[in-house]
Amino acid sequence: PAHECVFPQVGVTAQKTMRLLPASGRKATQKVVVVGDQDGVITCFGIKKGEAVPVFKTLPGKKIARLELGGALNTPQEKIFVATGSEVRGFTKRGKQFLTFETNLTESIKAMYVHISGADLFLCASYIYNHYCDCKDQHYYLSGDKINDVLCLPVDKVNCIRPVLACQDRVLRVLQGSDLLYEVEVPGPPTVLALNNGNGGDSGEEVLYGTSDGKLGLTQITGAKPIPKWEIGNEKKRGGILCVDSFDILGDGVKELLVGRDDGMLEIYNFESADDPVLLYDHALSESIASVQGGCVGKDGYDEILASTYSGWLTGLTTEPVHREGGSGEELKLSQEMQSKISSLRSELEHLQMKVHQEREKYQQSSQSSSAVLSVPAFSVNDKFTLNKDDASYSLILEVQTAIDNVLVQSDVPVDLLDVDKNSAVVSFSSCDSEPNSNFLLATYRCQANTTRLELKVRSIEGQYGTLQAYVTPRIQPKTCQVHQYQIKPLSLHQRTHSIDQDRPMNTLMLKGQFSFAEIHSWVVFCLPEVPEKTPAGESVTFYFQNTFLGTQLESTYRKGEGCFKSDNISTISILKDVLSKEATKRKINLSISYDVNEESVRHTLKLIHPKLEYQQLLAKKVHLIDALRELQVHEGNVDFLLPKYRSILEEADQLLEEYKRQPAHLERLYGMITDLFIDKFKFKGTNVKTKVPLLLEILDGCDQDGLITFFEAA
Repeated sequence: PAHECVFPQVGVTAQKTMRLLPASGRKATQKVVVVGDQDGVITCFGIKKGEAVPVFKTLPGKKIARLELGGALNTPQEKIFVATGSEVRGFTKRGKQFLTFETNLTESIKAMYVHISGADLFLCASYIYNHYCDCKDQHYYLSGDKINDVLCLPVDKVNCIRPVLACQDRVLRVLQGSDLLYEVEVPGPPTVLALNNGNGGDSGEEVLYGTSDGKLGLTQITGAKPIPKWEIGNEKKRGGILCVDSFDILGDGVKELLVGRDDGMLEIYNFESADDPVLLYDHALSESIASVQGGCVGKDGYDEILASTYSGWLTGLTTEPVHREGGSGEELKLSQEMQSKISSLRSELEHLQMKVHQEREKYQQSSQSSSAVLSVPAFSVNDKFTLNKDDASYSLILEVQTAIDNVLVQSDVPVDLLDVDKNSAVVSFSSCDSEPNSNFLLATYRCQANTTRLELKVRSIEGQYGTLQAYVTPRIQPKTCQVHQYQIKPLSLHQRTHSIDQDRPMNTLMLKGQFSFAEIHSWVVFCLPEVPEKTPAGESVTFYFQNTFLGTQLESTYRKGEGCFKSDNISTISILKDVLSKEATKRKINLSISYDVNEESVRHTLKLIHPKLEYQQLLAKKVHLIDALRELQVHEGNVDFLLPKYRSILEEADQLLEEYKRQPAHLERLYGMITDLFIDKFKFKGTNVKTKVPLLLEILDGCDQDGLITFFEAA
């Protein structure tokens, strides 16, 4: 793609709500764009002579969650289906409504897939999957976690209906009728599914998936078991994947893979070898990419990649060259064409500015009158609060449909704000009293003009739980603000995993009492992230977790009247014991608590922490030496007389300072974890060792692993 061109703007759009209709007419190659927005409006337009030509536009209604195309087998897919609320509507390519199907779902539809014929509809609410054939209920399935996307393998290739659900608990669930056929474990929570090459490959069984932590993979869904084909990690730490498409943009007969991410990154992968895809091209947009499609839209003969972003902008990357070849006559013609377009845009802009000025004056006058009733302008905020496995921090991403003026962040628990490279906002901290109001953080981010997306990073401390609040104020009049709340859970640095190492020394916490399955599940939801809020089906459930900061693990198994929690970190067990006791007391439930402490687990946890401690202590020492070494360098003129280790500190000074700045309280947190481990070990023995903590900190400064283990065992 050579350059970017912008199409009309629609309302705020959800994921997978923009498609390209096949070109109509015998000679036509240009496709028509159809997009649904959260105002409930479907906009359909084509491009002629560089201008958008409307085909049809529907009236506003409930917000559109999905837009898919369908049609009879081996004919152009030009019937438009939209999911809005609990209803599915069908429109022809000219905008005539031919279907209104009110489903029996009590919740809004979150994901939809239309089989080629249009007769089969696969719909998902949060946890519920339904298959309808000719608007009649066929199959139903209740998922163990939230469903993010759904598709069905092509029936003409696999000779059966085989739906695939992308579920939040890091699995793809493959169904047969109303039953689970099998589960496919994937490396992150899958957010989007697509058929490879648009048709499932030669077998029709190949499914692409993208995850919320930015990973991409391909797996073959056979009738018996999954066959993993390839998987791409997120080495560049880019955003989560929201949309994928297959399209031959290079014109070499092989379809490339188009990927849209929630940080605005648009990527093109090609298949140089038959195996793994290789990143060929990327382009950064300023907003999250909700949908991506490939096709000929703007100019006949030139293919484009079309992306729709969160606030409703449609952007095309075209293969049309920017500078045309030819003589001066053609260049002159081009410049005249461009000049007339620029002058028409200028006059349109002036007209709009005048209109805005008039409306603003009108508003000011009406707001000053005694009978004025001020309406607060509504604005949409797209937010995401997720734990990053790589650096054990939480990313808070706030995206607003208009420019952000400032964001105030407040927390009633201690959290560290970490540096984000992509963040250009100016941050200022206010002093706050932690005692009477439990106010530990008050920071204001002032955004530059036209910033619609802000990313923050925070690191919490396990055992300290509460609420992080973001007050979002956009650049609109009158000034208005939205508050968004995010729970910091007691075991906030734990992340769900598929399995754990059963050979580690484990501590066990057992709970017994007169509590229901739903009650103990609600306590686990309160304590740990990534646990579905809905009580699981069945009589009991097991979840596995990993601590992203230390690498320790947790297994939780519970049922009505009984809970068993196992971890190789005694502090995890201690936090669970305190919080679960408190939650049971709130509900006036008596708990019988027993525990089995494995002495070997403390030594094991210390061995896990020590390399991190050693690295951070060495980093801190190097950073403290930088100023003195730089002074020596200026004074002496050269540093040849220094030992190689000091010379290397000077050479790497910028990287060391950058790393230290990114992780401001890393060493402090490690000291805190070791201190907690020491206190918790003896707490289970009924001994208070808080007076020995200063001595422990002295040993930590010495960074001697054997001395540390000896101190733990001797105390």
